[in-house]
Amino acid sequence: MTASDTSAASLEHLREHGFALLERMILIRQFESRVQALYAEQEMRTPVHLCIGQEAVPSAVCSCLRDADHIFSSHRCHGHYMAKGGDLNRLAAELYCRSEGCSGGKGGSMHIVDVERGVCGTTAIVGGSVPIALGAGLASSLRRDGGVSVAFFGDGASEEGTFHESLNIAALKTLPVIFVQENNLYATSSHVRNRQAYDGGASLARGYGMPACRIDGNDAVAVHQAALEAVARARRGEGPSFIECLTYRWMDHVGAGDGLEKGYRSREEWDDWVRRCPVKALEERIVEAGVADSGQIAAVYERVNGRVDEAFAFGKASPWPGAMTLSENV
Repeated sequence: MTASDTSAASLEHLREHGFALLERMILIRQFESRVQALYAEQEMRTPVHLCIGQEAVPSAVCSCLRDADHIFSSHRCHGHYMAKGGDLNRLAAELYCRSEGCSGGKGGSMHIVDVERGVCGTTAIVGGSVPIALGAGLASSLRRDGGVSVAFFGDGASEEGTFHESLNIAALKTLPVIFVQENNLYATSSHVRNRQAYDGGASLARGYGMPACRIDGNDAVAVHQAALEAVARARRGEGPSFIECLTYRWMDHVGAGDGLEKGYRSREEWDDWVRRCPVKALEERIVEAGVADSGQIAAVYERVNGRVDEAFAFGKASPWPGAMTLSENV
């Protein structure tokens, strides 16, 4: 395929999927920004790991999935939950640790669930999502139900033993698992170049004999194209795929600040990535391609902000869990 053919295919993809992708990304951005704004009130008594700046990855990948497909995520999980169609009201309530939360107020920010939407739980253990997704993929393979399992994880996960064990088994057993690495360059405050002698997770995945690519994780269309191909491959029974998405978190590892005062990353680096905002980039491409105009995009923001207002009002008004629930589901 020539460069012009690739460009034409990308433009067609943008016209077909771009506006829906943008709406998902705006939802994640506005919800996370509201968490950031309200966190100082100290009513959310749970650590929060925000994904502002990384919205393209969950939006693009999850838009390729069915409700029955399973996703497994890490501590930075809000975006995955929303992209998979999780209940916004229940997510807000969970951040306030209320009984109406998606985990009954017991999970907080890092342990959210919506089984009906295929969000079977998230884990704060680094790399913990990878073997669990492997197990779900094995179950789908044994049942022959056509299901796909997706593991979302960061760059630090590839330093864990279970990462390698899981990729090996997925390839060996030709399992319908898609490994999505959100490489945002940092594990807490340690840059990837100070931790890894290899060139990213995709290079490791190829060693296990599976298709693997490294792409711009801030390009929603590119991520969507890669995810569609991986999902189709898994449904055909052709086994796992690995997608390494280069992206960047604007916020600190945990909390509502950017962490620049800690000195582990420079203002210049941060500014450069903020200029590459995935939401604004997609907005500009959509307008240039004539998919939608600025008025239609503004209407999306208005609609989404209304949903976010309702979600946080619901969360704050929800009751606290009763004392007797402490021993339930143990």
